[in-house]
Amino acid sequence: MTTLGLVFFHCLVLFSGIYYSSAADTLTPTQSIRNGSTLVSSSKIFELGFFSPGESKNQYLAIWYKKFPDIVVWIANRENPVKDSHAIHTISSTGNLVIFDGENNIFWSSNSSRATKSPVFAQLLDSGNFVVRDNDTKSYLWESFDFPSDTQLPGMKMGRNFKTGINRFLTAWKDVYDPSPGDFTYRIDNIGLPQLFLRQGMKKRFRTGPWNGIRFSGVPLQNTTVLNYVFVDTTEELYINYAVKDNSLISRFMLTESGLLQRLVLYGNSGEWTVMYSVQNDLCDDYAQCGPNGICRINKRPICECLTGFLPRLPHEWEVLNWTGGCARRTPLDCQKGEGFVKLENVKLPDLLEFKFNKNLNLKECRAECFKNCSCTAYANSDISNGGSGCLMWFGNLIDIREYIQGQSKQDIYIRMPASELSDSSWKSKNIVIIVVTSTISGLLAFFLACWYRILKKKRKKIGKQTHPKLLLLK
Repeated sequence: MTTLGLVFFHCLVLFSGIYYSSAADTLTPTQSIRNGSTLVSSSKIFELGFFSPGESKNQYLAIWYKKFPDIVVWIANRENPVKDSHAIHTISSTGNLVIFDGENNIFWSSNSSRATKSPVFAQLLDSGNFVVRDNDTKSYLWESFDFPSDTQLPGMKMGRNFKTGINRFLTAWKDVYDPSPGDFTYRIDNIGLPQLFLRQGMKKRFRTGPWNGIRFSGVPLQNTTVLNYVFVDTTEELYINYAVKDNSLISRFMLTESGLLQRLVLYGNSGEWTVMYSVQNDLCDDYAQCGPNGICRINKRPICECLTGFLPRLPHEWEVLNWTGGCARRTPLDCQKGEGFVKLENVKLPDLLEFKFNKNLNLKECRAECFKNCSCTAYANSDISNGGSGCLMWFGNLIDIREYIQGQSKQDIYIRMPASELSDSSWKSKNIVIIVVTSTISGLLAFFLACWYRILKKKRKKIGKQTHPKLLLLK
């Protein structure tokens, strides 16, 4: 918009005298929202207007719960707040949402590239989505759900639209009183197989593990009686969202300023939000907690162990519970005859750092393919639904593996071992089998001997009773 056009448009807004004070859910190009005025969704669930966090004088256009004005779920201009109390929000002559101050400076614009000939209007929906639409098209010209802040609401997609190039992800606030983008982000990566990453800057802090056809391999919690999760992976879109099954329940998923991912719920007429769950449940959810080639088992102490056939790289560090150095093979792979694989059950698959993916191979073919490459260190089914299919192969170190208790995960991985480790493992297995069999036989033998002794004892008592009267007669 040119300077002259901006001045004319600003003057039109200022002198038109038309702006909302409250209650309406729709904004037209001849109307505006200023400090103190708001839009309210039709069922009075969400409200949109300007707010200032804490004692700050900065003005942000935001959406919050009507009954809980302190819970802000979306912010338009979080990177560029208006510094005075004269913030104005309206629709420009080009159909874009804009925020400017009393001196005609634009602080934010929706910058929608979709053209329309019909007059447009903006509407705050009961879903919390703020949309721009016209009278001719059913689809939205722009929507706030495409640009999340730190909160995912029901129906809000988190992921990529490959046609438009939009990438939706969560970004935490900088701190409790500063909604500008903080260090933590939570988004879907699509390298090989989709998986969600929590990062602090560029550093990985948590990941869900890759999608395995049923769920993300490192997130055992799935659909519940009150929530339904949806995952879509097509040539046009890749995203995850959720819906609430119970109408009496309000739910939101958020990334806190400290990097915690939480599901919060509000039941019925309750006035208090409760944490349904946190994605990061325990220390094993910390990225690479046990270092390369280590495995995290939360029910054991210490929680970190080396994978079978591996030893700590820095034993003295492991003694003081510093596992970041990870583990190294006791016997290096030499690609000689006799090498094989050890099955590791119920795990989150390692991070996809050095890997190959082939969705057309089955598990047997995947094993054969891994054998052909001396650098292949492990393999697994990429999809565990319908009996399993697809092939994932890892090369180099295996990072960020954790074990789950039986029933929480059905994801297995096969780790390559030299012949010497396999024979040692086989010897140990045979010993265990011998011990179990011997103990079982000994137990059964003892049981039968005890039964035989009791039967014999009863027979002797019976014989004694029969012979006793004869002895009395002889006397």
